[in-house]
Amino acid sequence: MSNISGASSGSSSTRRGRVVGVPTVCWCGAQIVGKISKSDPNPYRRYFRCAYAVSNKLMDDNHVFKWVDEALLNEVERLSSEAKRLEQMVRENEIVFDGVEYEKMVFDKVLMKVEKEVFEKVECVFSEAKTNMKKMMILVIIGCLIIIGFVKLI
Repeated sequence: MSNISGASSGSSSTRRGRVVGVPTVCWCGAQIVGKISKSDPNPYRRYFRCAYAVSNKLMDDNHVFKWVDEALLNEVERLSSEAKRLEQMVRENEIVFDGVEYEKMVFDKVLMKVEKEVFEKVECVFSEAKTNMKKMMILVIIGCLIIIGFVKLI
């Protein structure tokens, strides 16, 4: 078998720049293609390669080369760490949400207490005004009776 894959070693990161995850574009701007190795050390092992390097049959160059299994393993590790980070954010938001719920409950209780106090004060002021109004009406009636009495005397 010939070494058409462009790499005879078991690792793709020893000579080339480290590509994390599944590569999509090479540094040269060319798309990435999937190929199958026909080398003796890695027969039928799948890999990603720069389309430019494949079309020009370049070997030992600095264009993108990544074994599919390594790329998928990197991608799974990246997604796993991302999932852990998102879970942590959800937990933190739940704690904050619980704190906000508690604060809202306390605020509602304080609001009800203040509303009750204001209502009681309004009732008290209304009751006093009503009493004062009755007193004024009695004085007006007595005043009218006195005036009528003086008018009849004259």
